[in-house]
Amino acid sequence: MQNDLGNYRKAYEKSALMEGSISENPMELFQKWFYEVEASDGVDETNAMTLSTMGLDGFPKSRVVLLKKYTHEGFIFYTNYKSEKGRAIAENPNVCISFFWPNLERQVIIKGRANKIAENLSDGYFQSRPVGSQLGAIVSDQSSVIPSRDVLEEELKRLEKEFEGKEIERPEWWGGYLVAPVSMEFWQGRPNRLHDRIRFTLEGIDWKIERLAP
Repeated sequence: MQNDLGNYRKAYEKSALMEGSISENPMELFQKWFYEVEASDGVDETNAMTLSTMGLDGFPKSRVVLLKKYTHEGFIFYTNYKSEKGRAIAENPNVCISFFWPNLERQVIIKGRANKIAENLSDGYFQSRPVGSQLGAIVSDQSSVIPSRDVLEEELKRLEKEFEGKEIERPEWWGGYLVAPVSMEFWQGRPNRLHDRIRFTLEGIDWKIERLAP
């Protein structure tokens, strides 16, 4: 099989990213970009992000997860702590998350350290989820090998009967991580592949701002 994609071309000319127009705090720039992407109504899930971890097998692995909250401290997502990504984070909390928003020709690449959030915060988010999502989290022994989809469907039916009319507690092996950034790079597509790349690097309590060659 062969498919030459060398002729794929796209002109990037929707915006620019200049040092004189950005905040000294990258989280403020992230919020500005996030709002602009939301308002543009050109991305189905603005909060979809790629999470990359270093696996226990020595290979990096990336997958798309959903950002559920961001604060001045960092970025929060939820998962099964016993999943492949959860085990990888337990071994090596250094991760990378990235956002790609093609409608505005933008990327954000974030390096940081992932740590579990407080249990009460995970409890609160779990209780805010639809019942189906709560039960789905309990049903799935995430990343483990299963014989068929029927196993999941049957277990879900059993739990629906067991918990009918009852409050569902968050399982202890499911919850949130906060990724505290140490580096944030903002990429804005520009003509002739001379893209704007601005990197914020945390030094102590301050952010160092640098422009990178495209």
